[in-house]
Amino acid sequence: MTAWREFEAAEPEFARRVQGLFDAHKHKTMATLRADGAPRISGIETKFADGELTFGSMPNARKGVDLKRDPRLALHSATVDPVDGEEAKWPGEAKISGRAVDTGDGFRVDVAEVVHTHLNPEATLLVVEWWTPEGGLRKVERE
Repeated sequence: MTAWREFEAAEPEFARRVQGLFDAHKHKTMATLRADGAPRISGIETKFADGELTFGSMPNARKGVDLKRDPRLALHSATVDPVDGEEAKWPGEAKISGRAVDTGDGFRVDVAEVVHTHLNPEATLLVVEWWTPEGGLRKVERE
């Protein structure tokens, strides 16, 4: 796992794009695991500060309880629809997975994977870029 600052240092331009997508809207989505292993989706607000990706949780909120039991999580930026006829301007969406670390007054994310999905400049292909600590930055284009 990697702190956000380490990812940011390794891939600054990619990190700026992903953070920009997360910062563009207040509300994001988080997936956690229930006690029985089933997924749980929750709304969340995140913050990038001092090289860390952080978020809070209300006392006894189900997502916080989930994370204290099993820290694995996935975060998804807000999703916006491409504008018809201007699909090439669609900023795409970002995803971050990793583990939550309880800081006592919230959580910080140890990053395992960062993804930016968007369209190519001609809006003819889906572009998936992803980074992991082990594999670095990779990219694939799909029809």
